[in-house]
Amino acid sequence: TDSVKWDHARDVFGRDVLPMWVADMDFKSPKPVIDAIVKHANYGVYGYTYRPGRLNEAIADWMQRRHGWKIEKDWIFYMPGVVPSINTAVQAFTKEGDSVIIQTPVYHPFFVAVKYNGRRLLRNPLKQMDGQYLMDYEDLKDKLDMGAKMAILCSPHNPGGRVWKAEELERFGKLCKSKDAVIVSDEIHSDIVYNGNKHIPIASISSELSERTITCIAPSKTFNIAGLSASAVIIPDETLRRRFADTFKKTGINTGNLFGIEAMEAAYTHGEEWLEKLLVYLEGNISFIDDYLKKNIPDLKLFRPQGTYLAW
Repeated sequence: TDSVKWDHARDVFGRDVLPMWVADMDFKSPKPVIDAIVKHANYGVYGYTYRPGRLNEAIADWMQRRHGWKIEKDWIFYMPGVVPSINTAVQAFTKEGDSVIIQTPVYHPFFVAVKYNGRRLLRNPLKQMDGQYLMDYEDLKDKLDMGAKMAILCSPHNPGGRVWKAEELERFGKLCKSKDAVIVSDEIHSDIVYNGNKHIPIASISSELSERTITCIAPSKTFNIAGLSASAVIIPDETLRRRFADTFKKTGINTGNLFGIEAMEAAYTHGEEWLEKLLVYLEGNISFIDDYLKKNIPDLKLFRPQGTYLAW
């Protein structure tokens, strides 16, 4: 299948390798997603495509249904991936030499987005307590006091598996607002959340936070369609939305992957039942890993994830 996770890893390292470095599932995507792709493939015509209004409707309905966040369809900007979205935001809302905060340990492309765009990286390390990560607000305030123009949030957190509580997000957001820092929130794992936890989009907490937040979402992790390059950003503030769009136009990318568009709409419209079954299975996997480590390798401690399908 030319899978990066399996085939490329085998080509680089040989057959005896377990590719545990990438957030890519091994399940087939939901049947409605496969059916939508096959239906369009059978047309036999793959010319330039546009993004129909029903795609934004599907995204907005999903956000309301799954996360309780009512968004307007014109807040949504289709993108080829969350990583390009983060890079575009860095370019749009900061200048070369500006400082950008990330909360370490965190997804490696956050580092790349800051450094390769000529920005100054400020680390706000997370604290460990009782087998979970917590935000260090005193350190965050110190970094914001150093003049940071942006803070990149990972919610749920990759790789720590934290699903941030409303009060944690609110405190984070208030500190950013106090120094007029833009918030970029990577919420690609927002649909993979386990019993007893609830994902809260940081922009949904208050109008004060929504007007300074760029929320990055995608169906790629949830429905195992990362190879289709389909994602979106949600930007409630019109001025920020225009700046983001103007910056992205400089890439020259003005059309989407037609199969990605079909898959995204189908996933958000018809994928919920499949997702509920997936979450039960994934949580069972986590319990197995947790129990196995405690019994057999007690020196290896698992940060039991509240969300994502990563074990850290």
